Amino acid sequence: MIETHVLLVVLLAAALHATWNALVKGASDKLVSMTAVVLGHVPFALLALPFVPLPDAASVPYIIGGAALHVGYQLFLFWAYRQGDLTQVYPIARGTAPLIVAACSVLIFRETLTTLQLVAITTIGCGIMSLVLVRGAQGLHNPHGAMLALVTGCFVAGYSMVDGYGARAAGTPVGFYAWETILNAVAFSMIVATASPGTLRKTVRNHKKIMAIGGGASFVAYALVVWAFTQAPIAVVTALRETSIVFALLIGVFFLKERLNLVKLVSAMLTMLGALMLRFSK
Repeated sequence: MIETHVLLVVLLAAALHATWNALVKGASDKLVSMTAVVLGHVPFALLALPFVPLPDAASVPYIIGGAALHVGYQLFLFWAYRQGDLTQVYPIARGTAPLIVAACSVLIFRETLTTLQLVAITTIGCGIMSLVLVRGAQGLHNPHGAMLALVTGCFVAGYSMVDGYGARAAGTPVGFYAWETILNAVAFSMIVATASPGTLRKTVRNHKKIMAIGGGASFVAYALVVWAFTQAPIAVVTALRETSIVFALLIGVFFLKERLNLVKLVSAMLTMLGALMLRFSK
């Protein structure tokens, strides 16, 4: 059974994740908004470093590998949003990740998951992916966007596993993530500066709010998740983290005045059912 305090921490992380996504959702320039969030991590990481131990040397390969996977995730998510709309990309990218992590955990890393945990993780993944049935501007008729979203989901699964094992090896989850996110920001900034000159300057000059609020919420949210990776099975934490879709739906309905339809309601119910099953699984 997952401990109550771990469950609450991951649900808080999910709520923060949904909050910063809602903040940047309406941005017309997705590259600028993503750059703002990535750069916004750095001040919070630097503030955290004096208060946490240095990661163990054994975790250095994980820090480098995790940073690379985060950059891959950020780039493919950006490309996926250029090809497909939110209602197609988000469910595929986020819904496939828990399923991939669970499969790899059991088949490759030989972690033990109970039957109820596997059913719960599958329920959460299916609940999220059912949102694909919400037809957007391009709906289901964009196989290129769907493929990019699937690759994005593979990157999410990849960095989740690397960060989980890396945080355990580091002995300091927050210290591990702080160094990783600084390296991630440096690498991402170099790519953006090369591919889109002027974007970094534009981001820092005109999007300080997204950097501060979005970057802060994103940093805290994932730092909590990385800590949770050291307290519970990585597959379980990854699945619980994706309950952010429920918070995103609530924010959309109550604050952004979006319409709640049957598909969204069923998706939210399936996702929360999966979370409840994880809470009481042995």
